[in-house]
Amino acid sequence: MRISIPLFLILSVFIVPLVTAQLKVGFYSATCPRAEQIVRQVVQKRFASDRSITAAFLRMYFHDCFVRGCDASILIDSTPKKQSEKDAVPNQTVRGFEIIDEIKTNLEAACPGKVSCADIISLATRDSVSLAGGPSYQIPTGRRDGLVSNPNDVNLPGPSDSVSQALQIFKAKKLTLNDMVTLLGGHSVGIAHCRFFQDRLSNFQGTGKPDSTMDPVLVSKLTRVCATQQDGTAFLDQNTSFILDNEFYNQIKKKRGVMQIDQELALDASSAPIVNNFASNPALFQKNFAAALVKLGNVGALVGKAGEIRKKCRVFNKKGT
Repeated sequence: MRISIPLFLILSVFIVPLVTAQLKVGFYSATCPRAEQIVRQVVQKRFASDRSITAAFLRMYFHDCFVRGCDASILIDSTPKKQSEKDAVPNQTVRGFEIIDEIKTNLEAACPGKVSCADIISLATRDSVSLAGGPSYQIPTGRRDGLVSNPNDVNLPGPSDSVSQALQIFKAKKLTLNDMVTLLGGHSVGIAHCRFFQDRLSNFQGTGKPDSTMDPVLVSKLTRVCATQQDGTAFLDQNTSFILDNEFYNQIKKKRGVMQIDQELALDASSAPIVNNFASNPALFQKNFAAALVKLGNVGALVGKAGEIRKKCRVFNKKGT
């Protein structure tokens, strides 16, 4: 079973500059001047009662951008006749769709047919990151919504992948090793279900023993969690679990990574220096995290007259609308 971050090579190096040029900060300044304020107000209200929405939006953003690009294809509901990306196993625990719906309803009331669902995801993610103590940053907008949502397109790196295996998928999206290590820092506010790490607790790779790269105290703690809760969950950052900071990197240096891919970042010779730099320099992580989220938002973005601006984020527009 595979989770978290998907990618296909759908851009060439020649298209990337073109997409970047057509996305711009303040894209809606003339057509919907209050667009970003409307998004921010809903996110602030939801965050006040549920700080976990930051992790939810980061995951939604990753899962959307890494499949067909940042085109809101993850938001489409399945129908009795046709499945959507939501049906893919890695996406069955993605959440926050109702918040996107609320934002879209408010935007349609203010500026009908102007703001894309793809931009709502990117803006909501940006605002939730800042609210959780992460960087405040500007993100270009102007994305349009895709016309395809197919569960067979969803192919994400797994929680047990090695650094080299995961990196191949990132490279296919023109993302670097530094981008990968940085973006996985979003696990600073994430959780994982026991089924994605339970193999590390008792019979790692058929050894009959726990994974030796996990702190024994953490092994005992997680074993209790998974034994007492049906498909229990654990914070991926065992210290500052709701704050988007660099503590995740300090935790994996202490062998307290919950998922294998997270722990591998601190052990692999190629990624360990980046982990060390982020662990010791919170400002460096914040700067890199903002830049990586903006870069991710350019992946496969539809611009100009491509795609559509959906009236409702869960369904494609009817032909002729």
